Amino acid sequence: MDTAIPPSPPLAEVTSHPPVDALGHGDALDVLAARGFVNDVTDVEGLRAHLAGGARSFYVGFDPTAVSLHAGSLVGMMAMAWLQRCGHRPIALAGGATGRIGDPTGRDAERALIDEATVEANLAGIRRQLGLVLDLGSDAPNAGTLVDNFDWTREVTLLDFLRDVGVHASVNQMIARDSVKRRLEEREQGLTYAEFSYQLLQAFDFAHLAEQHDCLLQGGGSDQWGNIVAGIDLIRRRRGQQAFGLTWPLLTTADGSKFGKSAGNAIWLDPELTSPYGYYQYWLNAADADVVRFLKLFTFLDLDEIDELGRAHEQDPAARTAHRVLAREATRIVHGDAGVDAAERATAVLFGDAPFAGLSDEVLADAFEEAPSVEVPRHELDDGLGVLTLLTRVGASKSNGEARRLVTQGAVRLNNAVVDDPARELGPADLAGESTLVLKVGKKRYFLARFVASG
Repeated sequence: MDTAIPPSPPLAEVTSHPPVDALGHGDALDVLAARGFVNDVTDVEGLRAHLAGGARSFYVGFDPTAVSLHAGSLVGMMAMAWLQRCGHRPIALAGGATGRIGDPTGRDAERALIDEATVEANLAGIRRQLGLVLDLGSDAPNAGTLVDNFDWTREVTLLDFLRDVGVHASVNQMIARDSVKRRLEEREQGLTYAEFSYQLLQAFDFAHLAEQHDCLLQGGGSDQWGNIVAGIDLIRRRRGQQAFGLTWPLLTTADGSKFGKSAGNAIWLDPELTSPYGYYQYWLNAADADVVRFLKLFTFLDLDEIDELGRAHEQDPAARTAHRVLAREATRIVHGDAGVDAAERATAVLFGDAPFAGLSDEVLADAFEEAPSVEVPRHELDDGLGVLTLLTRVGASKSNGEARRLVTQGAVRLNNAVVDDPARELGPADLAGESTLVLKVGKKRYFLARFVASG
């Protein structure tokens, strides 16, 4: 923990459910704490008094290092949404400048620099996704805004930056930050000057927003404490004002794995990267120990309703009622009612007894991502493709003779329907998706055949 500005003692446990509504009724800190969003605060009582004084501006930054935000980003997005519901004004900062450098926090190696075109493309995706949970740009008194720190950084010269920011920064404190100290102790990797300067760039952002938007609160994940403190210190030195920092926990799942990851791949908010079905399944498959916590963090459900779901889960875990509500509500936030409907229809088909029909290739790929997949020229299907030939082609059998025995034994299913005729020929009508069909052999062996245009 960085100690230049130590955190206040932890908030007292919130045992009741603090009220909050669209008109801003409710103590913001209690609301956040009750839902699990508070890790550390620089000055609890000072911030509580600040927020009680009317609509206050606050900001959270998002680096454009990918074309889409992922499920882990939702922690900050939902914290912002609840603060806005308590009557405060969010400033979502897209790090067009800081993203070009890269935050060393939590990283063992320097992030590769990304080019201008990539940054701009990534920023466009982030803008769309932040609007899923935040009111940005409306006429409401607490409507938020989206800013890009490249707008106020691009024209600043090195001399300007050293005069306006560097002169106020203590190198002793900068080196003492955990994120810097750890990298400096690694002889092989070390720390570049660009990464070392990152905390000053973020501090510059906070100071700029304080001056231009009267923004005196920055939020972020717990790994951002040092960067946030740097901004608070800069504002105090330059303006003589007290600013505040609030962090939320960096979540891991019950098994200790990093939140937002599945089999090494992020669960993206962009439907082109993670389909609504795949997104729904991620939440549906949450560990029992996580489901109530996730309902508090990643849905807008009332806490009393979440308590009821928790009690129902304790009484009958196998019913998975809380999991289904979590999957439905979390998916609704990102993919809307249409996404929920599509995901639930696909789930009913894939995990029911009816033959697969009307599914998309993307849903089939998500549902059977572990299954072997083979590409087959489309003209073979159009001309009529024997089921025995296909079983051998996808690797379900070693020969047509073995394939014949599997069919006659009733061990083969095509799109969840039993195949009982070894002489059966398959055609376009047998596709489960636009170009995919699914073979199942025995109880657990699945194979995907994807029919593609010839050369």
